Amino acid sequence: MACSASLRPLFTFSHLHSHSRNPKKPKFLFLNPDTNPNPPSKSVTHLKSKKDPISSKPLSVSGGKSGFSVGAQREFSTGGDDEPLLSDTTDQEVFSWSSVILPFLFPALGGLLFGYDIGATSGATLSLKSAELSGTTWFNLSAVQLGLVVSGSLYGALLGSIIVYPIEDFLGRRRELITAAVLYFLGGLTTAYAPGLGVLLVGRLLYGLGIGLAMHGAPLYIAETCPSQIRGTLISLKEVFIVLGILLGYFAGSFQINQIGGWRYMYGISAPFALLMGLGMLSLPPSPRWLLLRAVQGKGSLQEYKEKAMLCLSKLRGRPPGDKLSERQIEDTLLSLKSAYADQKSEGSLLEVFQGPSLKAFIIGGGLVLFQQITGQPSVLYYAGSILQSAGFSAAADATRVSVVIGLFKLLMTSVAVLKVDDLGRRPLLIGGVSGLALSLLLLSAYYKILGGYPLVAVAALLLYVGCYQISFGPISWLMVSEIFPLSTRGRGISLAVLTNFGSNAIVTFAFSPLKELLGAANLFLFFGAIALLAVVFVVLVVPETKGLSLEEIESKILK
Repeated sequence: MACSASLRPLFTFSHLHSHSRNPKKPKFLFLNPDTNPNPPSKSVTHLKSKKDPISSKPLSVSGGKSGFSVGAQREFSTGGDDEPLLSDTTDQEVFSWSSVILPFLFPALGGLLFGYDIGATSGATLSLKSAELSGTTWFNLSAVQLGLVVSGSLYGALLGSIIVYPIEDFLGRRRELITAAVLYFLGGLTTAYAPGLGVLLVGRLLYGLGIGLAMHGAPLYIAETCPSQIRGTLISLKEVFIVLGILLGYFAGSFQINQIGGWRYMYGISAPFALLMGLGMLSLPPSPRWLLLRAVQGKGSLQEYKEKAMLCLSKLRGRPPGDKLSERQIEDTLLSLKSAYADQKSEGSLLEVFQGPSLKAFIIGGGLVLFQQITGQPSVLYYAGSILQSAGFSAAADATRVSVVIGLFKLLMTSVAVLKVDDLGRRPLLIGGVSGLALSLLLLSAYYKILGGYPLVAVAALLLYVGCYQISFGPISWLMVSEIFPLSTRGRGISLAVLTNFGSNAIVTFAFSPLKELLGAANLFLFFGAIALLAVVFVVLVVPETKGLSLEEIESKILK
């Protein structure tokens, strides 16, 4: 079903002040793509309704036989749906749902492949070190060697985040995701056919490089190409794909765990998904925002970039090539970018992300992904099996079944966040979810310290932790990261955020065992609980609400 609305410019921040000075003066004439461009004059009337999720103005919703229209408060022609409408505000974009699916799906496969590696590795390591099941003569791996196999993709992701930082604007979002797909494909096949440990580690590193590029490029591409009114839903839905990937990895492990050389199949299954991702990204256009940014930075012919951006936007919105609506959006966008970056002749220094509005954005985005890891998410799940076993669940003896149960619950709670993020907003989900994290960690500490006779308390705390994480830090952190940075430093800013995320993940993973021995489980969870309380304070004091704002409105209203 097509979703049609009066046209909202793709980037709209140069007109914000003019709207506030002349709130009743019509600025643009927006046409429904099916209307006559020169209709007869009609009288108009105001329609009232809910809030516009883009401009924070009242919405009007009208139904029809084939679709519906949503936009800011408007003056509609009384002639019906076939008449153009005159607006005194910038309105939402016109799009068809069929055109939205693929530009989301293929980048989201990068998240699915990241999650798949997490799930598959849990079963692959059991298979790899088994004398009966590994199918190798080098199965007797030391703790260090096994640790390198497990963490190889993590350190590859760290390296990928570093490599992409200075070149992401040159690559562009689309080519970065194509490169990630190639690395995923090569890493999966190399790992699956590895004749020895050395080649296996190379494969894990290649796959990790793909993770680093995909986790950087996917939120960028989705945020810059999707309609603003569903941006929060789609970027949060990418987290669902990560959880789906984890579940697929768990299922692959449970099916192949008793096969000789099963670990090869567990890793090799990723290759077809990587191939699909690469072919899909080849069929998609570049980000129009990226093309226009390159144009105003003087990286090529302005007219050529503008024409390419218009064609890309037409394709992304399911419109015919060269349509007037896309042309009008691109023209308005280009004027806005020229105004915003009049003094910027190049990408600037690599340290630009630590200056002015970009620094504020990095404090917000980097802080969220840092707290996402140092509140102990990997460590809490480490205890999942023992907690469930202590509660008397016999199925917990099978690690793969426990993992599947936890994964299904993660998927359910992530779906709640996806459904509510564009309705409730980012801050309420973060504040409520992170507060729940703190409570669950304190309950786990109390269980290991004084409530050992009440295992159901630990089970409830575990499920509370998983659920609260999946409605807060899990999806919302990456959503905020993808939308908070200014356009001029968005690529490098997200690269640093990805680096912060994987770096803190590596530190927490490495430090977990020593901290557990030093502090004990009760004090370790108490420590994580204190960090979670600090995270609540951080969200309340520092993190803004971005619901209903375009990417350029976020830059002009929040960062400046």
